[in-house]
Amino acid sequence: MGAIFYFSAQQSVGPELPSFTRVIAHFSEYAILAALWAWALGPAFGARAIWVAAVICALYAVSDEYHQRFVEGRDSDVVDVITDWAGIAFALWAVSAWSARRAASRRRPPSP
Repeated sequence: MGAIFYFSAQQSVGPELPSFTRVIAHFSEYAILAALWAWALGPAFGARAIWVAAVICALYAVSDEYHQRFVEGRDSDVVDVITDWAGIAFALWAVSAWSARRAASRRRPPSP
């Protein structure tokens, strides 16, 4: 979250790149953030960690775009928030599916 805040506070994040790279960056950074939150919260919240991580990351995505409104040279875009949420949803779906598969493999009796 600190890295996201740091880059959001910069007037420019680098050379002007095609717009799809922004989409990939937003999707990826929030997917990673959501997966890390789910992993960190898992021991304390169990299966609810997915939902807690989703709320934390979604609220942070909104607050990050709001923060960018006050940075010279940056703007706030609802498409960025939607892209962030898509990354969050994808990562948490993947974490949930991986956890379910892992739990199922633990319940199976060993093959003779």
